[in-house]
Amino acid sequence: MPTTSTKKSVLQYIGLGLFAISLLVFTAMLGLDDYKFNEEQILTPFAAGEDANYWQQDAAAFHQAHLKIAGEETGLFSETFGTTFASEKKLKQTYATAQARVKEYYETEGLPQDVDGEGNPKTNEEGEPALVQMWQVELPDWKLKNNAAGWIKNAATGPVESNPWLFFLLTFGLGALGGLLYIIPKFSAQPGIKNDHIFHNQLTRGLDLSWRSVFLTLTVVGILVYGFYYMDDKLVWPAITAAIGLAIIGLVLFVHHSWGRDARDAGPEDYSGWLGILAGTYFIAFYVLLYWADQHVVAWVHMVSPISEGIYQYFSGYNEGGEAGKWFLYGLMYTFIMLVMGVRMISKYRHNKYQIIRTISVMFFQLSFAFMIPEILLALNKGWHGDKATLPFQDMKNIWPLDYDFFHSWSIDGFIDNPGSLGMFMLFWGIILVIVGVPLMVHLVGKRWYCSWVCGCGGLAETMGDPWRQLSDKSLRAWKFERYIIHGVLIFAILMTAATIYSFLPNDDYWINRTSFLIIFSALLAIAMAVALVAYQKSRLTISKLGLSLGVAFGVGMIALNIYYMTFGGDNYLFASTGNVQKWYGFLIGAGFAGVVGTGFYPLMGNRVWCRFGCPLAAYLGLVQKFQSRFRITTNGSQCISCGNCSTHCEMGIDVRAYAQKGQDIVRASCVGCGVCSAVCPRGVLRLENSSEDIYDRAETERVIHIDMENGISLMN
Repeated sequence: MPTTSTKKSVLQYIGLGLFAISLLVFTAMLGLDDYKFNEEQILTPFAAGEDANYWQQDAAAFHQAHLKIAGEETGLFSETFGTTFASEKKLKQTYATAQARVKEYYETEGLPQDVDGEGNPKTNEEGEPALVQMWQVELPDWKLKNNAAGWIKNAATGPVESNPWLFFLLTFGLGALGGLLYIIPKFSAQPGIKNDHIFHNQLTRGLDLSWRSVFLTLTVVGILVYGFYYMDDKLVWPAITAAIGLAIIGLVLFVHHSWGRDARDAGPEDYSGWLGILAGTYFIAFYVLLYWADQHVVAWVHMVSPISEGIYQYFSGYNEGGEAGKWFLYGLMYTFIMLVMGVRMISKYRHNKYQIIRTISVMFFQLSFAFMIPEILLALNKGWHGDKATLPFQDMKNIWPLDYDFFHSWSIDGFIDNPGSLGMFMLFWGIILVIVGVPLMVHLVGKRWYCSWVCGCGGLAETMGDPWRQLSDKSLRAWKFERYIIHGVLIFAILMTAATIYSFLPNDDYWINRTSFLIIFSALLAIAMAVALVAYQKSRLTISKLGLSLGVAFGVGMIALNIYYMTFGGDNYLFASTGNVQKWYGFLIGAGFAGVVGTGFYPLMGNRVWCRFGCPLAAYLGLVQKFQSRFRITTNGSQCISCGNCSTHCEMGIDVRAYAQKGQDIVRASCVGCGVCSAVCPRGVLRLENSSEDIYDRAETERVIHIDMENGISLMN
C-alpha cells in the first residue's frame, strides 16, 4: 500500500518535537501561577478624581469602604488562589456583595443632591433639590469587567511572573526554532509544487460538507448566545443578526434554487481530519480567551511584558512603564508566526519570484507598520507630551472599513487633540486613502496591492494558513453565500460608521456638521449607484440583476433616510443608540467573525474565511476591482490539461480550472491576486496582467445551453 505521508528528515522530527514542547509549555503555563490580592490594588480604581464634587467624593469613599469590608468577609484579601478561574469567582462574589450593600444604602437613605459646575446645589423647576440618579452612585458592572484582568495580573505570584524570559524562550523561542528546523530542510528539495498528500494528512485534509456545517453552526450559535450576555441581556441585536442570517440562507437555497442540489465537496467522506479539528478548536479557544476572557491569559501577558517595557522605555526615555497588555501579546505572536511561516511560504514557492517578493512584503509590513512603528509612536508620543496626549494606537497599514473604529469619537479626539501636526496628518491621510487611494490603486493593479502585499489578515492567511488553502469551498452555493455575507458586512460597516460620524458632529456650529455630512454621504451613494448602473447598461460585465437591485435599493433607502434626518433631525442615526451599534459590530464582526471564525476555521474551511466572507475592506476593494480595475488573470485555454492544481490551491474558492477550460479571463471581485494559481500551473496557462485592452470582452461569461431530460432546455452561465 502506498504511503500517505511525506518522508521527513531527522532534523524535521526534532523541529516537530521542539514545537510540540513549546506548545505544551505555552498551554500549561496558564495554570502555574498563584494569585494573592491586596486592598490597595482593588480599591485604587475607585478613588475619586481631582475634579470630583462632594457627592462623587462621598460615593467613591463609600465604594472603597464596602469593597474593603466585602473583601475581608469573603476572604479575597486573605486567601491565595491557585487558578484564574478561582480568582475571578472570588472577585465576582466580593463585588456583588459590595454592590448590593451600596445600592441598599442609597435606596434606604436616599440619593444625594446634585451640584452644578461651580459646586452650587441644583434644584428642579419646583424649587426642590435635584437629586443625582442611581447609576451615578452605584457600583457599576463595567468597572468589574474592565478591571478584572488587571487585578488578576497584578495579583500573580509564581514561576511565570518571576521568570518571564525563561518562559518566553521555552514558548516563542522553542516554537520558532522548531518551526525553522522543520522548514529549512525543505529548501534542499526540488523546487516546484508537490501536493504531498494534503488530502490524506490528518491536519490538512479538512472535513466533509456536513461536518463543516455542524461546526460552523455550533460556533455561530455560540457567538450569538454569548452576544446576548455581552450586550447586557439585550436580545434585539442577536435576534436581528439571526434573522438576517436566516434571510441569506433562504435567498441562497430558494431564490437561487440551491435547495436539493448536491454541493460539490472536495473534503473527505468521513469525520477523519482529527488533527485539523484539534488545531481549529485550539485556535477558536485562543481567540475566545483573548477577546472575551483575557483575565485567564494574564500569564501570557506577564511573559511578554519585559519586551513591551523595553521598547517603551527605550524610545520614551522613561525608566518605568510600558507594561504589556493583551494586544501587545497578540501583536507579538502574530508577527512571530508570520515571520516563521513566511520562511515556509518562501521555501514552498521559491520557484516563483512573485511569491517570494510578496511574501517578503507582507512580512515587512507586519513587522514594521503593524507592530514596531505603532509601539514606537506610542512611546515617543508619551515621552514628548505626557500620558494624556497620546495618538490613538493603531495598525498603521489598516484602512477603513477594516479599521472600523477609525471614526470613533475617541479616535478622532486622539488625532485632533494631539499636539503637533502628526495627528491631523494621520486623520486626513486615512480619509484620503479610503476615498481616493484605494480606488486608484485597485484600478491600476487590482485589490492584490493590499490583500496580498500589505494586509496583516491576508499575510497571516498566506503564511500560517497556507497548509489549509485547499479547503476553500469551490461550489457555486458557497459563492452565493459569499456574495451576500461579505457585502452584508460592508453595509453594516457603512451604517455603523455613518451613525458614528453623525453622532460625533455638531448640528450646525461649523461647516462640517450633520447636515453637510449627510449631503456628502448621499452624494457618494449616488455616485456609486450611477457607476454600477452605467456598467450594467453597457454590459461591460455580467452583473447579477438581483445583486444590482439590492444594491440600488440599499442606496436609495439610505438617501431617503438621510433626507429624513436632514429634515427632522435627531440624535441617534438609524433610530438606535450609536454606542450599541458600535459595540455589536465590534463584538460580532471585529471579534467573532474576524478572529474566532476567521482564523479559528483555518483547518476546517480554509485560510481565507475572513477575507472571503467577512472583510468589509475586501468587499469594497472587490467592487472596485469588478467594475473599474485593469487587473485580470488571463487564460490560455488551449494549453490547459485540466489537472485542477489551480482550483485546488485557490484560497478564495474560485474554480479557476472552469475558467481556464473555456479560455475565459478571470475578473472576480473576490480574487486577491495572490498568483498561486499561476505558480502551481504546470503548463503556464494562467498569467496575472494589468491591461484595459479587451478586458471586458475576454472576461464575458460564456452562455451555455443545458439540456435536461426532465427539466428541458435552459440557458446557463
